[in-house]
Amino acid sequence: MGRESDREYRRRVSGYYRQLMERCQAHMDMLEADLPPAREGLGEVLEERGVTRRDFLKWTSAMTAALMLPPMFRPLVARAAENFGRLPVVWLHFAECTGCSEAFLRSSYPNVDDILLETISLEYHETLMAAAGKQAEECLEKALADFPGKFVCVIEGALPTGLDGQYLRLGPKGKTGIEIAKEVTSKAAATICIGSCSSFGNVQAAKPNPTDAKGISEAIGIQTVNISGCPPSPQNFVGTVLHFLMFGALPPVDNLGRPVWAYGKRIHDYCERRPHYDAGEYVEEWGDEGAKKGWCLYKMGCKGPYTYSNCAKVRFNDGVSWPIMAGHGCMGCTEPGFWDTMAPLEKPLTDKPVGGWGVTARIDKLGLGLGAATLVGIGAHALVTGALKHGQPAKPESDEKTDQGSHE
Repeated sequence: MGRESDREYRRRVSGYYRQLMERCQAHMDMLEADLPPAREGLGEVLEERGVTRRDFLKWTSAMTAALMLPPMFRPLVARAAENFGRLPVVWLHFAECTGCSEAFLRSSYPNVDDILLETISLEYHETLMAAAGKQAEECLEKALADFPGKFVCVIEGALPTGLDGQYLRLGPKGKTGIEIAKEVTSKAAATICIGSCSSFGNVQAAKPNPTDAKGISEAIGIQTVNISGCPPSPQNFVGTVLHFLMFGALPPVDNLGRPVWAYGKRIHDYCERRPHYDAGEYVEEWGDEGAKKGWCLYKMGCKGPYTYSNCAKVRFNDGVSWPIMAGHGCMGCTEPGFWDTMAPLEKPLTDKPVGGWGVTARIDKLGLGLGAATLVGIGAHALVTGALKHGQPAKPESDEKTDQGSHE
């Protein structure tokens, strides 16, 4: 009976994914018939940049797994990548430093994610476009007229809402950022926020926030997918766009609008220093023996246990490293209001109980508990660490409720 139930379950799951693949194929058929061809073929660009077919297939497998799709979707992920350059994109800049765009541009060796970003059909991007003033405004107006309901609006930067948005006026017509955001997003097929500024307000919204800066969703009352981070990983943006190309909808998100596939786990869960945390081995001050040995940075203010992101897996600077690997604790930059809630950045959050104790007491007790556990064997170690939950703060119930998006 059990074997029959298991076979029935597998049959239903297989049937579900087959239907999902059919929907995906139908959507991309429609997209390829409806949108103009890419300015450059992905195959030719990859070849020019020295990326082999084998490298591309390895990337396809990795991205399929990252998007939480079964291996059967690898050909469809590859097909979506080939259509990446066909999707019109209008990229807006508001109150920010342009660091997210800069991070996406700073690649040093051929990487499929970076190459996809180079082939993207940017209809409007104030930082990269040659036009200015009236000519730039005409580019934006043309994109809205040519691709209504078909383009993706990408927004970088927060919106100052104080004085009815008068703190931010843009373009030759002097429109406020709020006016431009409402006009463009109302005609877009989807809106993606790049970075914590457009997602949550970031430093512009830090106390005392004199301009009343806010994230896009809060400022104009629309649904956005938030690729948070300061800056975020290019892979998280590429994966989100690939999902849109495949299914015609943005991926499932958490209660903060972040894609679950990229922000569903804590920094702490994948950190290479996690074993030292579990063993009670901490850096006590910069440059000490613990720092030289790569011990946990929790006592130095690392906010990894409170921060949701895949930084440890995708890393930065072409996948070479990331802050904790380089020797500095996580600042929690993917979380709302981190400038205020995660401060001071190089000290533990003593006001946030972890496992029932304050941070300092929690760390000391964990070290003692694990030391004793070592003496009495692995069974006791499992009991102690299990009871203390390794110091991980409980995830709010609201974080576990996700919008199932196109998978429903």
